[in-house]
Amino acid sequence: MGESKFVAWLRRNLNGASTHDKKIKQVLDLEHRLSNIRDVDILLESILTAARALANADAGSIYVYNAKTNMISIRHGQNDTQQKLLAPGEKLPYTFFSFPATPKSISGYVALSKKSLNIPDVYNMTEFEDAEERIPRPYSFNSATDQATGYHTKSMLTIPLVVNGEEVLGVLQVINAQDERGKVIPFDSESELYITQFASYASQALSNAQYSNRMVMKMTTMANLKDPKETGAHVERVAAFSLEIYDRYASNKKIPLEVREKFRDMLKVAARCHDFGKVGIRDKILKKDGPLTDEERAIMQGHTCLGAQLFSPPATDLEQMALDVTLHHHERWDGGDRGYPGAIDFMAVEPELPITKGPSLKGEEIPLAARIVSLADVYDALRHSRSYKQEWTFERTMDIVLQEKGKQFDPDVVDAFVQVSERIEAINRAIS
Repeated sequence: MGESKFVAWLRRNLNGASTHDKKIKQVLDLEHRLSNIRDVDILLESILTAARALANADAGSIYVYNAKTNMISIRHGQNDTQQKLLAPGEKLPYTFFSFPATPKSISGYVALSKKSLNIPDVYNMTEFEDAEERIPRPYSFNSATDQATGYHTKSMLTIPLVVNGEEVLGVLQVINAQDERGKVIPFDSESELYITQFASYASQALSNAQYSNRMVMKMTTMANLKDPKETGAHVERVAAFSLEIYDRYASNKKIPLEVREKFRDMLKVAARCHDFGKVGIRDKILKKDGPLTDEERAIMQGHTCLGAQLFSPPATDLEQMALDVTLHHHERWDGGDRGYPGAIDFMAVEPELPITKGPSLKGEEIPLAARIVSLADVYDALRHSRSYKQEWTFERTMDIVLQEKGKQFDPDVVDAFVQVSERIEAINRAIS
């Protein structure tokens, strides 16, 4: 890989061979990882993790800024101090909320002004933004999160994520820099330079990922136009549920970190594709209020094959996973007759014609990504109203999931799901 502007900058500005070599290697590793991430949310999470590592920060948050609505949304929060209090495999509570961008909040000020803020102590900020000009400081620190969690925020570095010097995509905030002994210290000028330059590269990577994500969402929108049940919110929830299930599954199975990172990124994208094949199903079947006839049901089941055809032949690992998910997310773990389409020549299936199911797939014959999306899809369908049913309660839905353990669903996937069910419900409430 060629040397990026960020690495070139480090070469010019770092002093000392050992520090120089260490930082160059760290940056090269970070750039390589970011350049291979396809999903926007996972990229945001990785940017935050990388920035914290560069400055040895204990905690941080990353926000997305929408200039059209002037809203800021928190997408990820990390806190090593609080994470250490949790059992292995557990995560901090899921947090997702939006608020108007105004100069009164630190993140709002940074997004609107495109200026970075390096605050040594958020509880003891100076009265003036510019002491010489006597310009009052418009922003203040909101201590509500500290009060709710018992954490103590002190030093804070907040940097805008700007692409092409103009468009603000979000805000990166790292909290509580630490020295070698773990003592909280201010972010020094060197750390500020590292992260500011890194944020420039990260902003471009984020812009590229958002472009790719828009292409997937256009396909999702097309499917939505065909099937009113498959809303954009449904697709995003299924993708988010799938990621949470996999993270816990991978932790339980002790899957290596490198394998885990690649799989979870592809899974988030592939899960959004699970019902792309419905664009090939005619409206009178998709939008029918009453029960389907046997022939209509066989036509409807063909959406799995039609979706898989979009990714065949797969040119990348991501396309292979998308093919697996679209084709097999309605299989049953026990190989029961209600699963479909089974082992079938999916390329021979034609739109608007009924399929003849192949021999049933069973157990681990079904790709892992499809087994995870299967549970996420069913859970979301049950928890939300449809033209033919009312929304089910969380308790009733959980009962069904547990009843289908080892039948419709992979037992290990169900176990992981149960372990993260509180986060699943938090996501369910947040994405609507």
